[in-house]
Amino acid sequence: MGIALDQQSLQAAFQGRPDLQTAIQKAAVGDAYIELFNQISLHITSLAVPSSSEPASKKRKLDDGPPNITNSHAKTANGAAASGNDPVLLEVKDISVVIPQRKKYTLCFTASHLYARLPDSSEPVAGISFAWKDIEYAFRLPVPEKTQKQHNYILFPRSSSITPSKPTSSIPDPIVFTVPDTAPKPGTITGKDAAAVSDDYKTLFDWAITSRLKAVGNNVKITQADEKLFASELRQPHRPGEKAVFVKGFRGSKDGYLFFLPNGILWGFKKPLLFLPHDRISAVSYLNVLQRTFNMNVEVGMETSSEGDEEAVEEFEFAMLDQEDFGGIDAFVKRHGLMDKSMAEQRKAKRLNVNVVKDEEGNVVGHAESGELERAAAEAEQAAMDEEDEEEEDYDPGSDGESEGSGSSDDEDSDAEGGGDGVEEDDEDDEAEDES
Repeated sequence: MGIALDQQSLQAAFQGRPDLQTAIQKAAVGDAYIELFNQISLHITSLAVPSSSEPASKKRKLDDGPPNITNSHAKTANGAAASGNDPVLLEVKDISVVIPQRKKYTLCFTASHLYARLPDSSEPVAGISFAWKDIEYAFRLPVPEKTQKQHNYILFPRSSSITPSKPTSSIPDPIVFTVPDTAPKPGTITGKDAAAVSDDYKTLFDWAITSRLKAVGNNVKITQADEKLFASELRQPHRPGEKAVFVKGFRGSKDGYLFFLPNGILWGFKKPLLFLPHDRISAVSYLNVLQRTFNMNVEVGMETSSEGDEEAVEEFEFAMLDQEDFGGIDAFVKRHGLMDKSMAEQRKAKRLNVNVVKDEEGNVVGHAESGELERAAAEAEQAAMDEEDEEEEDYDPGSDGESEGSGSSDDEDSDAEGGGDGVEEDDEDDEAEDES
């Protein structure tokens, strides 16, 4: 007689999942499979009911369920609580969230918060809840390198836009979610404000975010990229009729995109996301200028813990930017009055000694594969030095006025060089006096 499937353990292990129970019953053909499924069911039920020998703290964690999923009150980035009991004014399903967790969620708009929830839950997901009054920056930017046009919405809570090189757990994540450039599907939008549904997701979210911010007295506006302010010289092969308003590059080993916006420079769309406002940028410099690429270094003033402290400066370097976009980036830097420190003393060696050619003794004898910018900078500096040398060679101490101890020799030299000109002038003066 063969082994029977333990129906009691199966139902207890997969309670609430009749589909799995049915699938296991169909797959349990043969003693080996039946024994395997019985062991799996027994193991799952033993995890669900911890033994009395386990510590109380461990029991409590199992009884409370998985953390950070469906807590009755999910904390927002600033520590305030968003409750699933708050009346939802607008609910949009199947929205792709990129940061802080890459997953499809339902986004809920309430009078005080924006939060995400799972499709089968009514409670906010911990870490994806934001108070409207705490939003410091809001953006809508195109998603790069997508055949179909899409938009990323980015909301930064306060003190989250500039992530230092050594971030702490107290720095909240922004939220980044993606919407297509199409109309919402039927049944995906509900809530009191669902009547405001527009022809596309972009118009809907622009209205919803702006109206919620305004309702709580937050004057933050949604910032968009402007191709008149900056547009890449590189053509987009997947959308040739549209200009790219971003530049591809690297920050460390992570690739990403730089957006040069009316109020600052944004780096996305991977953690850590950065937004560097114009009023916090103290200097911009260009480094490692090669024939096809260059690096850009941005110095940013960081907030200090106490009012009396001097403002700390953090440097953010973005590498492997395409040389063709240097002109547009440099024009952006100059237009917004951002200080160019490329030729500061501490950066000259790093800029001008890229790809140097040295002899056997280590002396620099030239540059190999130098880029246009590097050669121009080197030539300009050499021209300035040559001009200074020429000025030193042509310098005449007497041209700036008489000095002590040199007057007599200067007079003698001038008389010798001028021949009899000085005597003839004196004779003419004497003759004029005699005639008078």
